[in-house]
Amino acid sequence: MKKVSLLLLVLFMAVSTFLAGCSSDSSNSGQSSKGADGATKLTLWTFQELHTKFYKFMADEWNKKHPDKKIQLQVTTYPYDDMHNKLLLSLQSGVGAPDIADIEISRFSNYLKGKPQLVELNDIIDPEKDKIVQSRLDIYSKGGKYYGIDFHVGATVIYYNKELLDKAGVDPNKIVTWDDFKEAGKKVVSATGRPMITIETSDLWSYWPLIVQQGSDFYGKDGTVTLDNDINVKTLTFLKQLLDEKIAIATPGGDHHAEEYYGFMNKGGAASVVMPMWYMGRFTDYMPDLKGKMIIRPMPKWTADGKRSAGMGGTGTAITNQCKNVELAKEFLAFAKLSKEGNIQIWKQLGFDPIRWDVWSDPALKEPNKYTEYFGNDIFDTLTSMKDEIDSPTITENTPKMNQLVVQSVLYKVLKEKSVSPEQALKNAANEMSKQ
Repeated sequence: MKKVSLLLLVLFMAVSTFLAGCSSDSSNSGQSSKGADGATKLTLWTFQELHTKFYKFMADEWNKKHPDKKIQLQVTTYPYDDMHNKLLLSLQSGVGAPDIADIEISRFSNYLKGKPQLVELNDIIDPEKDKIVQSRLDIYSKGGKYYGIDFHVGATVIYYNKELLDKAGVDPNKIVTWDDFKEAGKKVVSATGRPMITIETSDLWSYWPLIVQQGSDFYGKDGTVTLDNDINVKTLTFLKQLLDEKIAIATPGGDHHAEEYYGFMNKGGAASVVMPMWYMGRFTDYMPDLKGKMIIRPMPKWTADGKRSAGMGGTGTAITNQCKNVELAKEFLAFAKLSKEGNIQIWKQLGFDPIRWDVWSDPALKEPNKYTEYFGNDIFDTLTSMKDEIDSPTITENTPKMNQLVVQSVLYKVLKEKSVSPEQALKNAANEMSKQ
């Protein structure tokens, strides 16, 4: 009995020491204090170095405009999994969390389970709500309360290689529906010997946006599995037909972030690709030879009154309930990600389509930069034309598992191996996820 008591005492002391260590780590904890110049310290965790640069820039801008409320922003960049796991542990234990944290969209629902350990942001969002794409707010909400603010809309578009379309006599502005797209693809293949499009077999970007734009998804709004519904089967069947008819090819390397794909596309390998607007940076950074050849247009519609986009990907920035200066953290977060100035900087620095649609027509977004030089000056004209057509997917706590299963057991088997029918593959995966 004494041995058991001694063991429990040792364990208690070890846990206490660990928690105390977390709590006293000023670079990682939610504790705030004044710096040498009177600035209030705020800690922020992220998993993306580009976000780090943006936040530091906005902190400097904040301090210039608010000399009486200066902040000393301490940003720590962790690997993706490490940051999300560390944040979840800190919130569950009640110690060691930062004041502010970036949470990737597919992980966000994990932080809303039960009573959210995040601060409600309605008081800073509501005044700007009528100028923001609503679906970008809904994905970080629970019970009518908002807990995260995104960087971008993530509007999915189609990137066309106009040089290849011109050779085939195809006018991209006359490709209105997916049926139009298919017919245009036949002309491109015949005239150039190049495929009209590449379709991913190891990621979701060629499939998920196409069902979301139709009002479908992997999950219903109530969280039930809808993976094998008619729209999803029809859409996957359409992609398989494009491959079978040689209008499309499977993406070299499996996905649109593979080195093999970048090399293939940079040489004019295909006439188009469907990806969100944040993919512009991949073109400018990894496919420089296509500069001046690529244009951005809305996705084709499935029906005459169908929608032409879907908001995909995202990062919700949240304030934790361990923050000691909540009001100041809110004010800074609103400045960085809700203000006109912040949204303009999100475009200028990150190349993202900002969540405030009222800045899309701002002259600042037409100023020359590497994106306008690459794609032309009509980027935000295209985005504005589909402002009310950008729904976002339904995210649940099982979304990461679902996405992995769809890639491995559906897309790869149907589009790459061609070993199972679209209907059967989706049904099998739906049955498996319904047991979760």
